[in-house]
Order: sequence, then C-alpha cells, then structure tokens
Amino acid sequence: MSNRRDFLKQTLLAAGTVPLAGTALASCGAAAGHSPDTDDQYRLIPKKTGLPVTGTFLDEITWDIPSQNWGYDKWNADFDAMKRMGIDTVVLIRGAFGRYMTFRSDVLLKHEGAYMYEPAFDLMRLFLDLADKYGMKFYCGIFDTGRYWLTGDFKKEVAINKLFLDEIQEKYGYHPSFYGWYLSQEVSRRTGGIVESFAEIGRHAKDISGGKPCLISPYIHGLKTDQVMAGDSATTVERHVKDWTEILAGIRGAVDTLAFQDGQVDYHELKDYLAANRELATQFGMECWTNVESFDRDMPIRFLPIRWDKLIKKLIHSQEAGMSKALTFEFSHFMSPHSAYAQAGNLYKLYCEHFMFPC
Repeated sequence: MSNRRDFLKQTLLAAGTVPLAGTALASCGAAAGHSPDTDDQYRLIPKKTGLPVTGTFLDEITWDIPSQNWGYDKWNADFDAMKRMGIDTVVLIRGAFGRYMTFRSDVLLKHEGAYMYEPAFDLMRLFLDLADKYGMKFYCGIFDTGRYWLTGDFKKEVAINKLFLDEIQEKYGYHPSFYGWYLSQEVSRRTGGIVESFAEIGRHAKDISGGKPCLISPYIHGLKTDQVMAGDSATTVERHVKDWTEILAGIRGAVDTLAFQDGQVDYHELKDYLAANRELATQFGMECWTNVESFDRDMPIRFLPIRWDKLIKKLIHSQEAGMSKALTFEFSHFMSPHSAYAQAGNLYKLYCEHFMFPC
C-alpha cells in the first residue's frame, strides 16, 4: 500500500462506503470533492519553499481593524490553530493604546485618569495563560500614548511607560511564557522623540525583567504609507539605510531584535529592503526578523486577507534575504480558520498545504 490515501480507500471499499466517482476523501479541512493533491497539478511554486511564519502579533487593542469580540473559548481555539501551523511566538501589539487597556491598569487610571476606558476582560492574563498552555514565547507590548512621543515630549512617554512596565512585571512577570517586550510605537523615520523613547523604555524594561529582550517593528517609508499616498516622497533604499543607521545607533543596547514591516513597498523592491534591513541589524548587533503582513494593502477596502500569491512570494524573498524569523501581522484576523473573514480560513488552508502542516 503506497500511502495513507490508498489504505483508506481500500478500507472503505471493504466496508462498501467508497465515495461516489468524481469525489475525493476530504483531508486537512478540505471540502468534499477537493484535496491538497488536486491542487498539486496546478502548483507553480514547490511546497515548503519560503520562510515559514513562526510568530504573530495579537491585535486586540486595535487601531484600524475591527475587534472580533472573542472570549476565552475563541482565543483558545485560535492559539491551537496557531500552534498547528508552527507558530511559537506571540507579540501583544500594545499593552495599552490611547484610551484603551488590555488589563485594568491602576497606573494608567491614576495618571491618565478619566481619559482611559476600563476593559471588560483581562486580556493580558488571558493571552499569557494561553501562551503558557501552548508553550509559546510571549512578547508584551507597552503603552503607546498616541500623543507624547509624537509631539517630541518623549519624557512623558518614558515616565508613564516606566510605571506601566513596572506594574506589568509585578502582576504578570511570573508567567513562564513571558519572554520579552515589544516597544509598540511604530515609525519609518526619526519622528518626535522616538529614539530617546525607545532607548530609555527599552533599557528600563530590560532592567526590571532580568534582561528580557526588546523587539521593535518599524515600517519603511514606501509608496504604500499613508504619508506618501498623501503627497510625501517615498524613500529610497539608500535613504532608508541612512535614516535607520542614525536611529539604531541611538538605541543600541536597548533593542535586541529588528522586525521591519514588509507591506509599504512594492513587491519588486522588497528584496532590496530586506537585504538592507539585515545589514543594518548585523551592523548594530541585533537579530533580524521580518514582519510579513498577511493583509492586502493593494485593495480599495482596508483591510482584507492578502492573496496567497503575494504572501508566499514575500516569504520566499524573506528566506532569500536571510531573515532569521517571520512574524505576521496578523494571524487572528487575516490567516485564522476562526477569523470573521472567510478568506482568512482559505489562506490558512493554502499555507498549511504549502508548508505541509496538518490543518
């Protein structure tokens, strides 16, 4: 018997329950009448080509993507789906953002006052419990005020975050999955007091947690950024390197891992930027990951799951450029079989078939 499919077919024959002609045994969550093998005759990119996604952001303190309004059961099922496709790292994109918190922070209620909305659930604890359960590394996002660092008043950004991080470490630092910190402010250039904020907050985070690593995920000032679409000039690779050489020099020792977002430049440009990012990280002694966006910036509707063709080509470029890890922004909305978007479940199936994961 050559394979499992033949074995099942013979078993069903013996039982008199063979599917009707023209149908196939469903596997990997496929609908009746279709199997991954059916697609192989049309496949142009060999299976297992590209850098697998092994990390995802958790985006529940959202900015421009609607909440899916999940409780524990839905999140538990989603972490299980992540684990089955090889994800071993989750990054909480923000511990708090603007007026919203992932847990009831006494620090923010005291210092930001009525400006803050109290959450209905302790999402920080929920995510850490699930990361513990599934054996994942958890990077904790910080407080992005959306105000102070943008106006150059980085001292306020730093002061409130030091208190906020102290509170997180005290309340949640015992979790075995609590592996590192994510500095949540996103920039493409030296904006406001970002260098000083990253440097001081990153050093404080490491000091209070026994040296846990700090991660950042900036973006490239490319043609798909809001600023450039509004009339600003897109960057070049040379300018990008110059800008980030200056920024990384100012945060050396405070940040351990660099994971640039990959969606703001055109596909034919991406490989050059990935190579430049890897050289920058090497120059400053940082690990180089890539943030592979699994939503589509090319559609008139913001934001829908990306086409498989685009995602796999970005993963191939990431492998060719020598990235050490691929995160995605983000699994639960754009790749999950549990997503509110039906296309996300289809993307999950295609991804699992390509990388030969059970799904």
